[in-house]
Amino acid sequence: MIYDRFCTVHEKDGRLENIDFHYSGNFNFAYDVVDAIAAQQPDKTALVWCNSEDEEKIFSFRDIRDMSIKYAKVLMKNGIGKGDRVIVCLRRHYEYWPLAAALEKIGAVMIPMTHMLTAADFVYRLKASDAKGAVITPLSDTHSEFLQACSQYGCDVRKWTIGKDIEGYMNLSGDADMESAEPFERISTKAEEPMLIYFTSGTTGYPKGVIHDHTYALAHIVTAKYWQGAEDNGLHFTLAETGWAKASWGKLYGQWLAGSAVMAYDFDNFDPSNLVTIINKYHVTSFCAPPTVYRYLVRKGVAAMPSLRHASTAGEYLSPEIFRAFKEKTGLELHEGYGQTETVLIAGNLSGIKAVDGSMGVPSPLYTVMITDADGKEAARGERGEIVILPENGKKPIGIFSGYLGNDGLYKDAWKDGVYHTGDSACMDEDGYLWFKGRFDDIIKSGGYRIGPAEIEDILVTHPAVLECAVIGVPDTLRGQAVKALILLEDGFLPSKELDKEIKEYCNSKLAEYKWIRKIGFVESFPKTISNKIRKNDLRKAEGL
Repeated sequence: MIYDRFCTVHEKDGRLENIDFHYSGNFNFAYDVVDAIAAQQPDKTALVWCNSEDEEKIFSFRDIRDMSIKYAKVLMKNGIGKGDRVIVCLRRHYEYWPLAAALEKIGAVMIPMTHMLTAADFVYRLKASDAKGAVITPLSDTHSEFLQACSQYGCDVRKWTIGKDIEGYMNLSGDADMESAEPFERISTKAEEPMLIYFTSGTTGYPKGVIHDHTYALAHIVTAKYWQGAEDNGLHFTLAETGWAKASWGKLYGQWLAGSAVMAYDFDNFDPSNLVTIINKYHVTSFCAPPTVYRYLVRKGVAAMPSLRHASTAGEYLSPEIFRAFKEKTGLELHEGYGQTETVLIAGNLSGIKAVDGSMGVPSPLYTVMITDADGKEAARGERGEIVILPENGKKPIGIFSGYLGNDGLYKDAWKDGVYHTGDSACMDEDGYLWFKGRFDDIIKSGGYRIGPAEIEDILVTHPAVLECAVIGVPDTLRGQAVKALILLEDGFLPSKELDKEIKEYCNSKLAEYKWIRKIGFVESFPKTISNKIRKNDLRKAEGL
């Protein structure tokens, strides 16, 4: 296997015990994995892609290598080089995969983003990242929103789209067709140089830029092979859009390291019956999606999926009822896992151990995971505390992020007292399984998305009827959590269905759809701390949470 070049895996009775990494100081996933597989097995399938319009394309590793070379040449001719940051907003378009490799080859830093962002979202990310280039989907209104953002910000960004000629954009795929696939001399990159930046929702401000180096790709071998069940010559299907960190978890790095092809289905509206059709048509062997999707599947009635050998989930609470119903219909246990945008898989129901419904599983062998009490000491078994990761020989372990963009202080806080603080609460049982108990901050997890309430609150308070507000997550049968806004009205306004609707429409028109306010509650006052901050824990208790 290709990963044998970079690590030695230690297993016992099918269970992963440890991994020793021995990559070189200039490791680069595009050169050392994609191109290496293309040289050894050029016709090996890398990507199977289809969309809701019944278009289909299948790419070998040779195809991905050749396309990445062409894309890289176009980027370099337009001034994109080592260290430059490039926004990539391509939904689930197949161009994402060769483009990711192209950016790695030239040492540029990819910044994936969801196509659901508004112009205001893009302005913030442009300012924070100082991006030099952007590749934007031609579908929906995303390209218009991005152009509007560039105009508002007044930045000079090299802008491409793919497949179509759109005013204000160059056509990356069209220009790449004019280039040769003749390899260029390898551009030197260091394994610990930045490769990738994800923006993750925060609770006390706007999204944070999470920086990962090239070794991040290697650490996903555990994510893919031992949690998601990706296998050599198999076909793995993770549902996530490429703008989210879950794409790195399930659509690229670990899967190709394990020798598995990646399944990509480009769609607009989720339909569980379509997923089953895709799985059966292309003989998908492993599947990963948030609990929301499994709830849909169980509710609609799970059809037979004979090729599927492994199913995994993460991102929000998975009820035991869904676990049992899915197993009853398919014979497959759902393997829950846990991690963050800042990490790879931290814990999971890994291969070789019993999958326990409701548990996040056991810690990954990559990490020394501890549950700590309020004093920073190891909590007793069964006692609730914070999930922390200990350093390895005084250094951050492989797969953990290397910084927050433009915020060294926040990064130092994350490593306060010499351990990485996840901010997540859990307990560990006597068998070593972790059980999620919630966030220590206010993050909302809805339909597999992480939502920071601060962004929504900042828009809410601009409505003339809103004096004060607080946004929390409340239970929702389909999404896991739904966004609820609690509002104290200005004098002269009274609660009503009409005002409820007006505020929702006002705010949701300015928010990406996954952040939409689903529920509103009007309050007469807010519980406050001595420093006049709203006590959200009291609000949750009042909601019965």
